[in-house]
Amino acid sequence: MTLPAAFFTLHRDLPREGPGAPDDVGFAAMLAGLPESAVIADAGCGPGGDIAALLAAAPDARVVALDLHQPFVDQARARFAGQPNVAFRCTDMADLASETAAPFDMIWCAGALYFLGLTKGLAAFRAALKPDGILAFSEPCHFTDNPSKAAHDFWDGYATRLKADILSETRAAGYEILGHRPVSDAGWEGYFRPLQARIAQLGPDANADLAAILDLAADEASNWRDVKAETGYLVVVARKTT
Repeated sequence: MTLPAAFFTLHRDLPREGPGAPDDVGFAAMLAGLPESAVIADAGCGPGGDIAALLAAAPDARVVALDLHQPFVDQARARFAGQPNVAFRCTDMADLASETAAPFDMIWCAGALYFLGLTKGLAAFRAALKPDGILAFSEPCHFTDNPSKAAHDFWDGYATRLKADILSETRAAGYEILGHRPVSDAGWEGYFRPLQARIAQLGPDANADLAAILDLAADEASNWRDVKAETGYLVVVARKTT
């Protein structure tokens, strides 16, 4: 997928590329019980918004941060320059099992697994884990049995599931569920507030292409606040079974 230049004009140097908070990483690491020398993949790392939290949760771990988009990889690399136990790759997370650092003790994937689709992503990541390895991911989820059209539309056609269905599919793919919880409102606002500040900064001088991107991003933030009781991300922490 090639993103337009205007997208990177908006997103350049933002702290993260999707909703989430450091305590989501802490929640996953607490359940994971990682070894001191853990090797962790940050799949779909974006500009590196969760790398500091991963290092805080597992200070002696090696983190391999991967993203398909070179501008994000470059930003993350600059952000953590001089950090010896973080490596960066511009690669497709669908090929994670082919990485030289694989298999991993844990894969962390914040708001990016849905680019592969839940079924394909669970299988691809399972192949990249050590026996008893941990997959922690956040997945679009409906929190009510009867979500509104606006809640469906928020995900732009993605086959968003109920919590029970996400957990059931994860188990069927060869994982044991260790825990789960929604991404908090604070985690969403931590993404949207810097984005909205950038929209306000860029708006007055935006050309047509950039203005269209700004409008889409502004609508996303507004729409989420309208439907946040009905839908959001579910953080799932699961162990690979034999």
